Amino acid sequence: MPGLLLPLTRAVTYTRWLHMLVGAIVPFACAMVYPGLSNPSPHDWGLVAVLPIPLAIAVGMVPSVRHAEGLQARLMLFPGPHARVKNDEDPGVSTAFSASWTDRARTGVWLVLRLEAGLALALVTNTLLTLALSLAGAAGEPGLGDPLLNDAGAGWGHVLLAPVPVLVLVMVAAGAGALMAQAARRLLGPSVKERLTELEKRTEQLLERNEIARELHDTLGHALTLAVVQAGAARAASDPDFTDRALEAIEETGRAALEDLDRVLLVLRDTGQPAGARPALDEAGRLLDSARSSGAQVDAEVTGPLEHLPGPVSREAYRMLQEALTNVLRHAGPVRIGVRITAEAARLRLEVRNPLPDPAPMAGTGGGRGLRGIRERAALLGGEARAGQHGGHWLLRVDLPL
Repeated sequence: MPGLLLPLTRAVTYTRWLHMLVGAIVPFACAMVYPGLSNPSPHDWGLVAVLPIPLAIAVGMVPSVRHAEGLQARLMLFPGPHARVKNDEDPGVSTAFSASWTDRARTGVWLVLRLEAGLALALVTNTLLTLALSLAGAAGEPGLGDPLLNDAGAGWGHVLLAPVPVLVLVMVAAGAGALMAQAARRLLGPSVKERLTELEKRTEQLLERNEIARELHDTLGHALTLAVVQAGAARAASDPDFTDRALEAIEETGRAALEDLDRVLLVLRDTGQPAGARPALDEAGRLLDSARSSGAQVDAEVTGPLEHLPGPVSREAYRMLQEALTNVLRHAGPVRIGVRITAEAARLRLEVRNPLPDPAPMAGTGGGRGLRGIRERAALLGGEARAGQHGGHWLLRVDLPL
């Protein structure tokens, strides 16, 4: 029983009821012109239901009508703050303008359904409220009630039955409102084109978030790894001059990391301002110097003009080299590192080689997030990244098309 009375306490029941009753205004307005509302016959009520249909279909062809109907449906047919409930679920009703004839046709069908449902509910509302008033009137003088009720004689027992038609009416309105909400999702829901557009938008947002996550991982991971290695080497050396150089390297690395962090945070704040230029592969010397300052011996071989590389390839290659050097320092420490960068006419090749740490990793392991990020960057550019043991060394090879 409490579940049956629940619609009485929900504001959305009455907003849906009002939404459908508003749809009956047009049929009744047409009925005042023809055939009139003076003692209408069943045939007249049939005309009242049919005559507004061409008008509703014609109005549905206007693109802005879909926008207006979507806003009304969202506000009055679905639970929200007005229903005293917190509902973050998308109602599945579009508020966009009609972009195709399919959208226009669906809007026209929705308007016809809204008119017919509103007319039917208005008639049911009038009948049941009249019955409730008749029951209440029969409790007083016999002449005030319905003739069918007066046969049973006047009596206060009728007043106990007066709320019954009202409760039935509320239940009917709640059920009709739920059905109209389902119909709104089908007829005013997003079209296939709108769903694809929304899917593309979400995909772009996910890609952007993944890109920002990779940027933060590469930049901060590199800076923190260098700082840890530098601090450990300075403490082990017990040499004031080496300690000064290590602190200077930590300072420079931290300053560069803060610049990159500010650029990424600027993108996250979405201020509409340019985020600044990302470092490119022709600035790889800064990475190599940072690795050398941590105690590693870096043998670099660069072939070809790096400054003429395409922007996306050059920037992503810089991040891959940064992550590769970070992985070496993190897992193997300040060891001898061989770096080879070859820029050819159609391809860019990057190799990073270092001795295996003790104990050596298992052959064929794919590494952690760093190597996975390198593979993802290479795949997005149509290239390939491979890592594994090679002759007592750990070798990373990246091959990118230009």
